[in-house]
Amino acid sequence: MYTPNHYKNEDISQVRDFIKNNGFGILINQVLGKPWATHIPMELVTDTHGTDFLVSHISKANPQWRHFTDTDTVLCIFNGPHSYVSSSWYADEEVPTWNYIAVHVYGRIRILSEEEVLASMHTLVDKYEKDSKHSISLHDMSDKTMAQIRGVVGFKIRITDIQATYKLSQGREHDHAKIISELKERDAGAKAIAQNMEKKK
Repeated sequence: MYTPNHYKNEDISQVRDFIKNNGFGILINQVLGKPWATHIPMELVTDTHGTDFLVSHISKANPQWRHFTDTDTVLCIFNGPHSYVSSSWYADEEVPTWNYIAVHVYGRIRILSEEEVLASMHTLVDKYEKDSKHSISLHDMSDKTMAQIRGVVGFKIRITDIQATYKLSQGREHDHAKIISELKERDAGAKAIAQNMEKKK
């Protein structure tokens, strides 16, 4: 994606944390010459060699998986908080803008075996159940329920490139205090942008 240099975040550790905390993303590839997108949770994992992967699954009824090839590059988009920024918050006249955080991940995709899919599902469910008041585990599910795994196709994406845009009013540092103050009075997305602006100080 196009990102001006002053909006790029090349702190890979910070970007990894962002993906882990905003794992519901969009998987995009080509299906019959047209972009095809599926909204799904994805898990970022790192192997013993330090290579990063995204792991997930989609419904077998979704034709997207039939067009997965290990020679093509797929795109995964992870969106973070975003907010309108009024230029009335600036000391001088300027057009308004939009602050946001977004990460694009590119990689080569491989279809998983049924055993690998099951293992990835355990990891995914355990991650999101850990804070539940009455957490469940796939280990406690009946064979009949777990047979639903046959209705999905799992995959693993070997990451080849990560592009992160953190547009947080860079270049208007003299207006940051006012922008942050105004954002804190607005919705959850605006408040999250304010928090990220404060971290960048």
